[in-house]
Amino acid sequence: MKNINLLFAVAVILASCNSSKTKKETKSTKEEIAAESKKANEFFDRNFDASVDRHPMQQGYLGIKKDIDKWDDISDKAAIAENELDKKDLDSLKQFNYNALDKEAQISYKLFEENTKERIALFQYRFHNYPVNQEDGLHTDVPTFLINIHRVDSLQDAEAYINRLLKVAPLFDELIVGIKMREEKNIIPPKFVFPLVIGSCKNIISGEPFEKSAKINDLMQDFTTKVNALKSIDETKKKDLLVRAKAALLISVKPAYEKLITYMESLSKKATEDAGAWKFPEGNAFYAAAIKHHTTTNMTPDEVFNLGEKEVARIHAEIHVIMKKTKFKNDNIQDFFKFMTTDKQFYYKNDEAGRNHYLKQAEGYISNMNSRLDEIFITKPKAPLLVTRVEPYREASTGGAFYDAPSPDGSRPGRFYANLSDMNIMPVYQLEALAYHEGIPGHHMQIAIAQELKSIPKFRKFGGYTAYSEGWGLYTETLGKEMGLYTDVYQDFGRLSMELLRAARLVVDPGIHYKKWTTEQAIKYFTENTAEPQGECVKAIKRYIVWPGQATAYKVGMLKIMQLREDAKKKLGAKFSIREFHDLILTAGPVPLSVMQELVEDWVKTKSAK
Repeated sequence: MKNINLLFAVAVILASCNSSKTKKETKSTKEEIAAESKKANEFFDRNFDASVDRHPMQQGYLGIKKDIDKWDDISDKAAIAENELDKKDLDSLKQFNYNALDKEAQISYKLFEENTKERIALFQYRFHNYPVNQEDGLHTDVPTFLINIHRVDSLQDAEAYINRLLKVAPLFDELIVGIKMREEKNIIPPKFVFPLVIGSCKNIISGEPFEKSAKINDLMQDFTTKVNALKSIDETKKKDLLVRAKAALLISVKPAYEKLITYMESLSKKATEDAGAWKFPEGNAFYAAAIKHHTTTNMTPDEVFNLGEKEVARIHAEIHVIMKKTKFKNDNIQDFFKFMTTDKQFYYKNDEAGRNHYLKQAEGYISNMNSRLDEIFITKPKAPLLVTRVEPYREASTGGAFYDAPSPDGSRPGRFYANLSDMNIMPVYQLEALAYHEGIPGHHMQIAIAQELKSIPKFRKFGGYTAYSEGWGLYTETLGKEMGLYTDVYQDFGRLSMELLRAARLVVDPGIHYKKWTTEQAIKYFTENTAEPQGECVKAIKRYIVWPGQATAYKVGMLKIMQLREDAKKKLGAKFSIREFHDLILTAGPVPLSVMQELVEDWVKTKSAK
């Protein structure tokens, strides 16, 4: 799944810090607790609103129509200002009496405090990333945002769309400044990134009006469709808007992308094959911080690596059981992987009919799971879920599947995206697990429910922790098995192969970023130890290279949720309720794994006492 905030904008609680617990305990009346909690929650929401007010793109994601003609300020000057605001916010917490807060407000206090502390600590690493890469960046965010997020419900919205097009040129000028600042620090993407980014940029400025073509450019087509749907303006005004949008594309968008392409072509000459974060200034310290950030634990790179090797071996053993069920010709797991990744029976045709069949099957799995949610869940999301293809302009570079959150106002559904550019790397046997992970009961339930909560401050509703969100997504893949789904043995293998992928990530991520593995070494490990098609192995490794540490969170989070569930079952016995356990995890909103553990332990104590 993709975050909507800047890298490290939403941070984690540090297990080594718990300053709030050291505060002097005092007794407060119920009235004092209610008043102090209200005061704190109002502060948290004011702080969140002020942050959103500074970020027009986040306003769009949240369905807020305010600065609808602006882009975010991505300058380092703005980043420095944000850091100073974080320091002031941390100091502002001193106004509250922690011991006079109710339990929920105390959790919010601790999360706000440690989130802010970590952002301040990680500020030194703000250049340790690639602002444009094959997975994400402003070069693809701009068209994706305009097409999927910028609504045109009025003449004012259409005017704002044109103004945003006109402001792409200065936005990209600032983007290039940021990349050059990284270049000066020798933080340059590896060679493979450049043709993928350049290819995406060229796709974005293809078609009419950028070139004589039967194909209409995606942005021009989007704006035309939205304007033509307006009933509040006449045809003359619509034609005027279309002419102005075309001009904006040619005088702002086109030169902006061309300038970025030229610069990236030049920068590519300095790029090397070195892939890991170890090559950054203080690279090992940064990578350790990245693992802590994404997993919300104090695990070291070596501990992550060792856990990965252990989990890969365990899942291989389970796959051998599947092999016997299928009566495979021998017990060689690599031969079985080759069979699963190459036999045509496991893939739909690489045409529109095949793509439509894939999407309909995904919808079918989600619909069936929807009908059975009451068996294991109490709270369900109100926001609808849409299963859709990744847009053509970013198909070549982006991942196989991901989720985008709905808008809180209900104007935009949650979206489960499937990249169907090449059906030969989208095995059907993984589709059921993928549908549960990205859709229901995975990311859609977890994110939509959080946004719909009334009991927590906004920064908790719309924030996120990778270990929580991706751990939940991976955990939900196993729920289908427990519910008697995965009735086809090959779909069950697909579930295991997806879990194996996440286990292998624990090996290759520190392998690349800490142990100085080459890209080829990482691909070789994936090819030999996972059931991913060769093309997906290559694409996956390239993803982990540009997002250090992110891939380690899935399995760490899943294992923690499963461990907490098993501990609760042992302690509660007949009192244990899977529905209540899931409700506890989902209705707390996103939390670090340490806080999740505290919540579960408190729940167990309360249930045991009844």
